[in-house]
Amino acid sequence: MLEKLQIIKQRFDEIGDLIIQPDVISDQKRYIQLNKEYKDLRELMDKREEYVSLTNSINEANEIINDGSDAEMVEMAKMELETAEERLPQLEEEIKFLLIPKDPEDAKNAVMEIRAGTGGDEASIFAGDLYRMYTKYCESKGWNVSLVDYNEGTSGGYKEIIFEINGEDVYGTLKYEAGVHRVQRVPQTETQGRVHTSAATVIVLPEAEEFDVELDMSEVRIERTTSTGPGGQSVNTTYSAIKLHHEPTGMIVSCQDQKSSHKNLEKALKVLRSR
Repeated sequence: MLEKLQIIKQRFDEIGDLIIQPDVISDQKRYIQLNKEYKDLRELMDKREEYVSLTNSINEANEIINDGSDAEMVEMAKMELETAEERLPQLEEEIKFLLIPKDPEDAKNAVMEIRAGTGGDEASIFAGDLYRMYTKYCESKGWNVSLVDYNEGTSGGYKEIIFEINGEDVYGTLKYEAGVHRVQRVPQTETQGRVHTSAATVIVLPEAEEFDVELDMSEVRIERTTSTGPGGQSVNTTYSAIKLHHEPTGMIVSCQDQKSSHKNLEKALKVLRSR
């Protein structure tokens, strides 16, 4: 294992030298990729240092025990040996896990879309519950959530809501949330006390970097409208909302969260690239 870690350390040191080179810093795409690789390898290097320290401690403790000339030192060495030998198998498993090749998308930010499915108004309420659940989870992880677009339900919640999540290893953590979510409960809108089944669809996309997907802006029609739903006076009266029409695919992306049409356009383009 130590030989394999030594090879990885050589790569880690190589990247450390590369990311301070002016020609690499000026190449944004390469610089970001190398920085991500360096960050991923750092945790493995910390484990390597612990592994080297543990194996050295085990060897030294065994030497003291075998020598046996100092009873007090032997007793201390036995305690140290027991602690090190207990930790070593656990550390080896942690290193093996880190050696598994990662999906390069896992470290990216994510775009999450929640859409109400079957169940009428209750499905919209359920979609709203999912949104609040995910935002609270993201806050607990220290991630930043930014609303992109939404379509409110008639009795609360959302028919559709789209939001960005920025942070460390966001997509890798949330990608398994994608799919159809169902709930069975007595809805707020139910007067007879009957249990209803409602569903909502969750889509999780890795946020595409600008250099990952090149958009031909001649193929994108930009429509500017006033925002809908609650908001400040300037939000609802100025043409700040953005709707993008990608002509080749027929894909439509909207964003109305920001007061600035420029910021809404930037967010909408991120979502379009991710899709």
